[in-house]
Amino acid sequence: MLCLQINKTYLISLLVLTLFSSCDAIFNKKEEKEPLARVGDVYLYKEDVATLLDNTISEQDSAIFVSNYINNWASKQLLLSKSKINLPEEKLSEFDRLVDDYKSDLYTRAYVEALVFNAQDTSISTSQLRSYYDKEKENFKLSEKLVQLRFVEIPTQFLDKEGVKRRMDNWSSSDKEYLDSIAVQFNKIHFNDSVWVSVSRVTEEIPPLALLNENDYLKKSQFFELQDSLEVYLGKVTDVLEVNDVAPYEYILPEIRQLIINRRRLDYVKKLKTEIIDEAIKKKEFEIYDKN
Repeated sequence: MLCLQINKTYLISLLVLTLFSSCDAIFNKKEEKEPLARVGDVYLYKEDVATLLDNTISEQDSAIFVSNYINNWASKQLLLSKSKINLPEEKLSEFDRLVDDYKSDLYTRAYVEALVFNAQDTSISTSQLRSYYDKEKENFKLSEKLVQLRFVEIPTQFLDKEGVKRRMDNWSSSDKEYLDSIAVQFNKIHFNDSVWVSVSRVTEEIPPLALLNENDYLKKSQFFELQDSLEVYLGKVTDVLEVNDVAPYEYILPEIRQLIINRRRLDYVKKLKTEIIDEAIKKKEFEIYDKN
């Protein structure tokens, strides 16, 4: 009987020693973080800074960077510590609430954006675009004057300037063909007079035009000739839309497309919020208590 008791005690002691040895071995395997600096109970570790270092910079520059980083980190920690001591309690509570709200917004916004990105349908038919424009066209008022025009920029020494002027003004099929055939002699051309262009864009392309004189030249059916020290600019305005006129469909098309996509996004997010609450209620993860 005594022998059995001794053996039992021996086995328990051996088991305890084995456990302690195993734990010690496990603990020894855990790598200790190497601290770079300390402010109070807060440590800055080498691995925190290592990810910020660029392998392409020299050892001297790395040392300077680490030194500056440590000093900046320390100053922030010290100021933070002082602020927690010296700021009023209600102000600290307010800041903590703002930090929590900001953190929550970051997480939820990133998650929602990922869901929207995966589910978003960016395909929009021509009929959908046109329908949206017809329904909302009164909201699409121009903030800048638009023109339809054709123009060419030619050197001042160009030999047949008068011929180009005549054909630019007449604009028959044969005139277009002829001007296209000699287009390589022009510095700039814009023959697509069905496209609406903002006045600011026109004045960029034709330097002698400016906001102060554009009303004299950019008038419907107006032919103009302008010149600077190097070039001559010949143009014919075919149509004009003024500020506060309804923006033409073709001009506003990219904006309409983006508006439709944005509206789909808002509808999806609204639906997502409703569905996630309904699902949480069904799973009993969300409950509102009756205050009565």
